[in-house]
Amino acid sequence: MIESSPLPGDPTELHLRVTYVDELSDTPDADTLERWDVTVVHRRQVHDDRRCPDAPSECRTDACPAYSLEDAAVGSMTFYRVHLDRGRNAYSALADESEDLYEIAQVLLDPATGYYTDEVGELLEYSGSGLLVMDRVALNAEWRGQGLGVALATEAIFRLMPGCRAVACSPGVSDLSADRLRDEAEWDRITAKIARGWERIGFLHYRDNVYLLSPTSQELEEQRGALRGRLAELGASWRAEAP
Repeated sequence: MIESSPLPGDPTELHLRVTYVDELSDTPDADTLERWDVTVVHRRQVHDDRRCPDAPSECRTDACPAYSLEDAAVGSMTFYRVHLDRGRNAYSALADESEDLYEIAQVLLDPATGYYTDEVGELLEYSGSGLLVMDRVALNAEWRGQGLGVALATEAIFRLMPGCRAVACSPGVSDLSADRLRDEAEWDRITAKIARGWERIGFLHYRDNVYLLSPTSQELEEQRGALRGRLAELGASWRAEAP
């Protein structure tokens, strides 16, 4: 049973724009690290009162020529595809990119070789040599609270994980603006809630704050279907209550 949805629009009209900008730089880092940016957009119909043949208060049809589709950005995600078998030592490349990526490299990769440590390699089925890092997932405040972040990130992971042996993340809070997050107990509660969302689709805690997901995980496939079903139910609920 879907409870009354507080969402600002139909969630089934959310879409992902996945982009990679190749700067054509002839450097070892460019061959090792690919940054993929994902924009979450909400598609909606917008009525331009100036183009309406009737008074706006009397316009009641979607066929009105004053309606047009508009995509509004409501969130973003950042992923890194890491090629361990080409370019620069992947451990060093991640360390130079950001502190968050360095923390993941310290847990998963051998500093000398840039490849997975023996322990990590033994945990993962071979499905490619790469590593996909889910670096950041953020939705605007009005779209939070319904599990949409996990559902959308799952779709992005499916697009970007081919050729990778592991997907890694370090759960944390992206939006630090809320005053309540200054309280340590509240911070811990929110961080734990975020981690549970990633565990739902098959991420397992490995070490420190690093979680691993195998691209061959059956749980990931099953949860993707369940999350799509949940999204459809949320959309039906929203449309039933829309004015």
